[in-house]
Amino acid sequence: MKYIFTLLFSLSIFASTEVTWLGQAATLIETSEGKKILIDPFIYSNPKTPESFKKDELYKDIDLILITHGHADHVGDYKKIMTLSPKAKISMNADMGNVLMGLKQFSGDRYFPLNKSGEVNPFNDKTKVIMVRAEHSSSVKVDGAIHYGGEPVGFVIEFSNGKKLYHAGDTGVFADMKMIGSYYKPDLALLPIGGNYTMGPKEAAYATDLISPKMVTPIHFGTFPILKGTPDEFKGYLKNKKILKVLKPGQSIKL
Repeated sequence: MKYIFTLLFSLSIFASTEVTWLGQAATLIETSEGKKILIDPFIYSNPKTPESFKKDELYKDIDLILITHGHADHVGDYKKIMTLSPKAKISMNADMGNVLMGLKQFSGDRYFPLNKSGEVNPFNDKTKVIMVRAEHSSSVKVDGAIHYGGEPVGFVIEFSNGKKLYHAGDTGVFADMKMIGSYYKPDLALLPIGGNYTMGPKEAAYATDLISPKMVTPIHFGTFPILKGTPDEFKGYLKNKKILKVLKPGQSIKL
């Protein structure tokens, strides 16, 4: 019996997490324990999300929804997905959470409290979620009215095998990215490169130098004409091109 427990523990250490980019900033994560995390769920009206990922059955067992800030292409379809997954919790900066709960967009029992602070354990396993700074803006539109959306954020997620993901959300370059890199040491960084509203390819390459991830994947580009940055431009500015992992919407990376 002791051998069996040791074997199971060893397997859990080496089990992988699957990270699937769905276009824009939308990211679906399935941990080695089978938990499903959905970041910035702009899916059904996202022109870059493949039709095969717009099926309701894919979102009936989401465990946690993380939202980086209040804009429509990031808040996206959270209400629909919370209906499809009645056990799903949702988390965002505390101010935006309070605004949306005050506007009766979701109930307090569905809210997973989190803010820029220390790590939290959302599940009964070793998964850790840390909310970190982002340099952007945030507002939410409800019934045609614009409301305060709190401060924009990014997320660092550590999985049970020790691998770490940094999802930067929408952001410009900021000096604390160096701290995020040196302290959390992400294995994979998802960075916006589209420009205009976020970092462009040149700024994202500079951010990559600050963060020093083992892999970097560009996001938030090409969804709309104004997001002109491309992975090829990003690659051209990168000092270490070997760490670049370009995905098409619907493709995955295992950590």
